[in-house]
Amino acid sequence: MTGQVRTVDGRVAGRRGQATRQKLLDCLGEMLSSSPYRDVKVIDVARKAGTSPATFYQYFPDVEGAVLELAEEMAREGTELTGLVSGRSWVGKAAWVTSEELVEGFLDFWRKHDAILRVVDLGAAEGDKRFNKIRMKILNSVTNSLTDAVKELQSKGRVDKDVSPAALAGSLVVMLSSVASHQKSFQGWGVKQAELKPTLALLVHLGVTGKKPAK
Repeated sequence: MTGQVRTVDGRVAGRRGQATRQKLLDCLGEMLSSSPYRDVKVIDVARKAGTSPATFYQYFPDVEGAVLELAEEMAREGTELTGLVSGRSWVGKAAWVTSEELVEGFLDFWRKHDAILRVVDLGAAEGDKRFNKIRMKILNSVTNSLTDAVKELQSKGRVDKDVSPAALAGSLVVMLSSVASHQKSFQGWGVKQAELKPTLALLVHLGVTGKKPAK
């Protein structure tokens, strides 16, 4: 946690207050992993954190406000996904490595933040602009870098000039996020992670380069 942390009424929280606030967020995150978002109540979060509802309300206006704080923290971490594309090579054997690592990074990020991402997707689907903004912040971090990568390949004559870089990048990122959020469904269909990852990497490689990977 960096910078000043303030209470709902604008006071700067001290070290102890910051620790309490973070504990409330950690407990909320744990509860979202096992309980539907709508069923989580302030009193339950406070009890799990070993404090009172009054203390909870010092730092958050309600459960939704605390969830948005968790989502913002996750989105800040999600912007690091751009490193899976930015400055990476999409030529020759290196392109296959880039494809594999992009897929691996996406699946790992979604597994790590599965509970809060489900809430973000729900809020975005219901038209909540706050949750949609957070979702787009995560996806844009990769989409923009992937768009630039396709443009660079076009400038070198490696990708057809009629291809829309933004449309291609956006389609691939939405595919990755959708598959990543349904990993358990694939397991239910008998698809193992060992089978899913190379299949996704192949689709990404074909999408970006238009060629089969040179392994």
